[in-house]
Amino acid sequence: MNKKELFGWVKAIGIAVIAVVVIRLFLVTPASVSGASMMPTFENGDYVLLNKLGPRLFDYNRFDVVVFKTAKNENYIKRIIGLPGDHIEYKNDELWINGKRYDEPYLDEYKDELTDGGPLTRDFTLEESLGQSTVPEGHYFVMGDNRRGSLDSRKPEVGFVSADVVVGRASVVFWPFDHAKVIKE
Repeated sequence: MNKKELFGWVKAIGIAVIAVVVIRLFLVTPASVSGASMMPTFENGDYVLLNKLGPRLFDYNRFDVVVFKTAKNENYIKRIIGLPGDHIEYKNDELWINGKRYDEPYLDEYKDELTDGGPLTRDFTLEESLGQSTVPEGHYFVMGDNRRGSLDSRKPEVGFVSADVVVGRASVVFWPFDHAKVIKE
């Protein structure tokens, strides 16, 4: 191998490494799901791709699944339920935002599996949970899909999630292959 050919290989490998770093820093990054708080949407051990670019260009939407950093520097994956200015409450296992009832079809499978006759999501209001009537500017109210077993915005330990700590929106489950899917509302 001559010097010119060796330089070509080094250059190609260098470009590939730079491309991977740029993609991971600014476009997409993998994240693992740990725990059962998002079942049945995600299983413990699933790996998802986070879209980091789209949300930087556009706002997050209600029902987007996002990963965010906690005060303990852990990553949590939850669904955005409340946007800034929203008043959130749950009554009779139904979501009410600003006085309007919202369907949550992603919970249907989990509700069908309940055998104890109780609700998937217990009644609550923002005032009862966090002492505020609306979601503050620059923050989100998030919940896990496993409403009975999720540490989420209903608890003061998590509370409202600042937009500044959101890492990205989960867009695809890519591992294990039998769980692979595109994430929808």
